[in-house]
Amino acid sequence: MKIPKRLQPLADDGVIDEVISRLMSGKEADIFIVRCGDQIRCAKVYKDAAKRSFKKAAQYQEGRRVRSGRQARAMGKNSSYGRKQQEEIWQNAEIDALSRLAAAQVRVPETYGCFDGVLIMELVTDGAGDVAPRLADVTMSEEQAIEDHAFMMHSIMLMLCAGIVHGDLSEFNVLVDDYGPVIIDLPQAVNAAANNNAQEMLARDVNNMRRYYGEFCPALLQTQYAKEMWSLFEEGNLTPETRLSGVFDDDGESADVDSVLEEIKAVMQEEQERQERLREANEKE
Repeated sequence: MKIPKRLQPLADDGVIDEVISRLMSGKEADIFIVRCGDQIRCAKVYKDAAKRSFKKAAQYQEGRRVRSGRQARAMGKNSSYGRKQQEEIWQNAEIDALSRLAAAQVRVPETYGCFDGVLIMELVTDGAGDVAPRLADVTMSEEQAIEDHAFMMHSIMLMLCAGIVHGDLSEFNVLVDDYGPVIIDLPQAVNAAANNNAQEMLARDVNNMRRYYGEFCPALLQTQYAKEMWSLFEEGNLTPETRLSGVFDDDGESADVDSVLEEIKAVMQEEQERQERLREANEKE
């Protein structure tokens, strides 16, 4: 395909050799599949602030560091220089978050550099080499839902341990390759300790995942991972080795983990029995 205007400088400099196709157009960026030498990667072209549709961006930018007082003053005045600096901070936030999360053993795409508002990163694929599907486009068994939900809760916990809250996590920005979920889209990631909205955003992230996986295993809808994680984080007791229960009692009474596990098993048993009844009915026909 014809090289888009924003990608032409990267082609001129030899960063990319070919633009294969447009993968998608999102609320904050356009994604293209590109060839870099003998590697197939993706190029994320960030949209200008005026063209982005990301809501309440100021909430996400709270707590982000600026390099100098001049930069902060310009951003406060909303001057052309200030807007340019704000854009750089927005774009750099993603590559910084991806780097930190990769170091924290969170499954995120590998990055290869950001050039004039274009982030070059790994193209997440399935075993056949095709672009990995979004979580929203995947169906699964109850057993798989329980396994993947636990993996996502652990991933969100690792993110929080690294001081990061995704802030916009849902089934639409998680990809699923042959090894499981991969978290993407982090330009709005917030500093967990410095952003006053971090707790609310964490709860939304966790509950979005609970709602989605709960479609396949309703018992997961009873879990309270967001409250449990944040409580441990505030107390300074959250570590990558923490074993979460998904149970949180606001009254401080002991958590009944066994009852939650029994409820999950009961739901799974009911579904298994339902499937067996359906099979028996089909055989009689």
